[in-house]
Amino acid sequence: MFNAEFARTLATVIEEGSLDAAARRLHLTPSAVSQRIKALEESVGRVLLVRAKPVRPTAAAEPIVRFARQLALIQHDAMTALTGNELVSIPLAVNADSLATWFLEPLARLTRRTRLVFDLHRDDQDFTAGLLESGTVMGAVTSRAEPVAGCRAVPLGVMRYEAVAAPEFAERWWGARSDAVPSLDALASAPRVDFDRRDDVQRRWLVLLGAADDSGPRHFVPASHDFAEAVLRGLGWGLLPAVQSARGLADGSLVRLGGPSIDVPLSWQQWNLHSPLLDLVAEEIVAEGARVLGRAG
Repeated sequence: MFNAEFARTLATVIEEGSLDAAARRLHLTPSAVSQRIKALEESVGRVLLVRAKPVRPTAAAEPIVRFARQLALIQHDAMTALTGNELVSIPLAVNADSLATWFLEPLARLTRRTRLVFDLHRDDQDFTAGLLESGTVMGAVTSRAEPVAGCRAVPLGVMRYEAVAAPEFAERWWGARSDAVPSLDALASAPRVDFDRRDDVQRRWLVLLGAADDSGPRHFVPASHDFAEAVLRGLGWGLLPAVQSARGLADGSLVRLGGPSIDVPLSWQQWNLHSPLLDLVAEEIVAEGARVLGRAG
C-alpha cells in the first residue's frame, strides 16, 4: 500500500514539471515534496521520477498517477454532490482535426451547465490512447476501438477525409480546375501538405490510387486550422476532413481531386470508473460525435 496524499504529490509534480512548482501549488516546501516522493519510491520499491527539466514519470509511476487522478475525481464528485459548487478540472485527449471541427461545442455546453474547466492534450488519434494508459487524461478521442486496460470505449463515428486543392493550384500543376483525379506522375511532382512526419493520410490515399512511393515534395503544417489554410492558399494539395472542406467546395475555393475518401473511425474512451461527472462529459461528447461524424460505408 502507498500513501494517497503522496500519490497526489507525485501527480502534481508531473503536472507542474518540477518539484519547486509543485511545492508552490501544494503550499509545501520543496524539501517536503522531495521527501514525499522519496518515501513513495521506497514504499513501492521503484524509481518514479526522472529528475530532469522538466521531470518525467517512469513507467512505474503511471499506475500511481492514474490512481491519484481517479481518487481526485471521486473526491470532486462527492464534494459536488454535497455542495453543488466544486470547480473541477478534467484532462482530456483529442486529435487535432476533431479539436478544430466539432469537439469544442460539447465542452462549451458543459461549461454552461457545470463548474468544469478542461485541460486538453492534443495528439494524433493513433496516440491519444497512450495518454489514457499513462493516467495523463481521464478520457480521449482515439482511433483505437479496443478498450485500453481499465477503460471503456464507445464508437463516435467516422472522420471522412477528401483530397482537395485550391483551383489555381490544380490548374498550375495539372492544368485543370475540375474534380478529375490527376495522374500519379502529376501528383508525385506537385507539393502536398502533411500535418507532421507521423501524418499518413496523404500517403494512404496515394497507395489506394496505386502510387509506388510517396516521396514527392511536401510542406509540414502541424495545426489543423493552418493545415486547411495552407491548402486553401495553394501551398499544396492535401486531404481535409469533409466537415472542414465543405464550405470551400461549396464556394469554389477548393476542388476535389477525386479518388477514394479515407475514413478514420473514432471512439471515445474513458476510465471505467463510476463518476457522474465523467459520465456527463462522455454523454455530451458522444452525442456530438453522433451528430457531426459520418458512418463507414
